Amino acid sequence: MEVLPLVALVAGSAIVAGAARWTRVSAPLLLVAAGLMASYVPGVPSYALDPHIVLPLLLPPLLYTAAVDSSYLDLRANIRPVAMLSVGYVLFATVAVGYVAYLAVPGLSLPVALVLGAVIAPPDAVAATAIARKLGLPHRITTILQGESLVNDATAITAYKVALAAAVGVSAGWAGGIAEFLLASVGGVGVGLVLMVPIHHLRKRLREPLLQNTLSLLIPFVAYAAAERVHASGVLAVVVVALYLGHRNWQVDFATRLQEEAVWRMIAFILESVVFALIGLQLPVVLKGLGEYEGWHAATYALLVFVAVVVARFVWVFPATFLPRLSKRIREREPDTDWKSPVIVGWAGMRGVVSLAIAFSVPISVPHRNLILFLTFTTVIGTLVVQGLTLPPLIRLLRLPQRDAQAETLAEAQAQSEASRAAEERLAELLAEPENALPPPLAERLRTVMERRRNAVWERLGEVNAVTGESADDVYRRLAGEMIASEREVFVTLRDQRRIDDEMLRSLLRRLDLEEAAAYREDAA
Repeated sequence: MEVLPLVALVAGSAIVAGAARWTRVSAPLLLVAAGLMASYVPGVPSYALDPHIVLPLLLPPLLYTAAVDSSYLDLRANIRPVAMLSVGYVLFATVAVGYVAYLAVPGLSLPVALVLGAVIAPPDAVAATAIARKLGLPHRITTILQGESLVNDATAITAYKVALAAAVGVSAGWAGGIAEFLLASVGGVGVGLVLMVPIHHLRKRLREPLLQNTLSLLIPFVAYAAAERVHASGVLAVVVVALYLGHRNWQVDFATRLQEEAVWRMIAFILESVVFALIGLQLPVVLKGLGEYEGWHAATYALLVFVAVVVARFVWVFPATFLPRLSKRIREREPDTDWKSPVIVGWAGMRGVVSLAIAFSVPISVPHRNLILFLTFTTVIGTLVVQGLTLPPLIRLLRLPQRDAQAETLAEAQAQSEASRAAEERLAELLAEPENALPPPLAERLRTVMERRRNAVWERLGEVNAVTGESADDVYRRLAGEMIASEREVFVTLRDQRRIDDEMLRSLLRRLDLEEAAAYREDAA
């Protein structure tokens, strides 16, 4: 692909995704619509992805950024329901949806139908977890959905490779396929366990943030490639490494963490936007290649597959929720639940980027490839429209117990208070040593900053401003921002008057940026 069309694709996708934030339409749907309209504009090139590089290029960074932000402790505490969904459900959906497609579509062989089943088996819980956090769903449901989305990709891709081998006639039989599945799963975890400690050690030894972030960009691709090299699951290797690094991210210096978060959020935003835009851009080409399946036949097959996807999830979720609770040990270890939670988990089965990435990677030589792409596209769009738009009102209708924001803020304040006490004791010890002598104003400034951190969370529990509706903490940050903005304008004026040079301006502005970052707490996810 030439450079200009690629730049246009990335820029256009970013613009549309950014514009979606000002509308009530979800970004994926708007990107698909924009891509579809752009595909009919004269002069727009045909965008084709090499199937052999789609998975290694798209999945590792997307999985890495999601896993790093996940909680290893929460996932471990909910390992049974997460495993039931990420492994059991994906395999069940692969077979169930694949078999429905095999029965419904004339001429579709069972191995090719199972390829389709594996492609659309893994839900992408990014949208669901975003909605869950926004509406204050119980923390356990959010954790289960997020944990499912991390591990189910590995299950789906391994099942996809087994079905693909059968579809192209190189499989060693179903027994060999099961052995290959187990080997890939165990091998992927093993590669991740081998890599995670030395990678983390290297991250701690590197003192330059630019080098650390360069390493961070390479980690998911290295883990994926190393696992695939030994025919293991690259996805599982990436997830294992990312969970370990995220759990120990506090051991890396602050500059690296700040840069790393910004870089990975940008990468995830661009990749997800581009993939959804490619649906619209490639849909006309896929429709033209449907051949005997075009027209009403294709629409009927799409509807049947969509219904099978939705029904299969509920068929699995309810027994998987309640049957294990017949065990007294599980009832004692896990909190009680009612029918509402599995309804939410069952309906939060939107498909997304992972299914699209796997579909794009289907080799051109596979029979009915365009039909697989078409049914994947329609299933992703259908789940985003039907389930994505109705999940918020369903959550409100069921009236699940919401997270107690007041209790969470109180716990945060207590944690900060304990940390501040430890910091006060440490500061007193340090100032008592002769080599740490400071002028009284500087010593007092350290105490003031520490006191400010301690009080900030408690202030969020206090009364709001009667005029503006802001808390004391909000007013403090607003006033701090105004003061910093005034200083920034003066520095720029002095630069324009040639009283300071640009190098000094950059140094002064960086100092203000750090002050502003300290004053403001980012609430956005």
